[in-house]
Amino acid sequence: MKKTFLLSAALIFTLAAAGCGTNSADKASGQDSSASPASAGEPTKIIVGTGTGFPKVCFIDENGKLTGFDVELVREIDKRLSDYEFEFQTMEFSNLLLSLETKKIDFVAHQIEKNPEREQKYLFNKEPYAYWRNKIIVAKDNESIKSLDDLAGQKVLTSSTSAQAQILENYNKDHEKKIDIVYQNGAANDTVSQITTGRVAATIGADFTLSLVDPQSKLKTVGEDLSEADILFAFRKDEADSQKLADAIDAALKELKSDGTLGKLSTEWLGADYTAEASK
Repeated sequence: MKKTFLLSAALIFTLAAAGCGTNSADKASGQDSSASPASAGEPTKIIVGTGTGFPKVCFIDENGKLTGFDVELVREIDKRLSDYEFEFQTMEFSNLLLSLETKKIDFVAHQIEKNPEREQKYLFNKEPYAYWRNKIIVAKDNESIKSLDDLAGQKVLTSSTSAQAQILENYNKDHEKKIDIVYQNGAANDTVSQITTGRVAATIGADFTLSLVDPQSKLKTVGEDLSEADILFAFRKDEADSQKLADAIDAALKELKSDGTLGKLSTEWLGADYTAEASK
């Protein structure tokens, strides 16, 4: 099945964030609307939004190829859905959900965590393809921070629109002494640098991401889990075509789980199988 990929330039990080890049050989069709209607017998084109700055999840490899766990999973799903043809479009993580709302893309594949705030605005498929736990991440020698209360009055790095930002924002709504939230789009190594040099005290990230973005082990997770979440694809809400697509993807995910492909992809890219509920 023929695929094209639109890559636009930039990087973004938040231990669960991404960026964008460009490749002149991989131009999109220029179509800003949602799923293109197919002619009789032809598959429906679906624009999949993702990023390029999340190591091992959605990134550009040394050969200039868009790849990673979420990317390769979408490609596997595409192989099993003859009624659809998927095409990637990359952008900054903070723009993905807005692009979904404005119909520039048809669904988001970027380790999207379902939470109550997002569920009010977006449709999610029902079959999780990963599970994760959000935790506080600090410098390895930091022994003073164990909870969100310990972060009150301190700078904590995150990216806007992320599930991690929502945790911090919800804390500030309920507490008089606020966390100083620092919103940033940047590369993973910059986040590690900001924490280890003391420019910020911490960040929040999913448990499995630490080894991916901090291969030199300069950081550590501390405290109890701040949240546990299903990782799903996000679609536009209240649209029959979106629901039909989500249902088709769920059917393909069940096959991928049943034949072991999903677990193998997780182990290959993330270092362990984070696709089973037992790994919570």
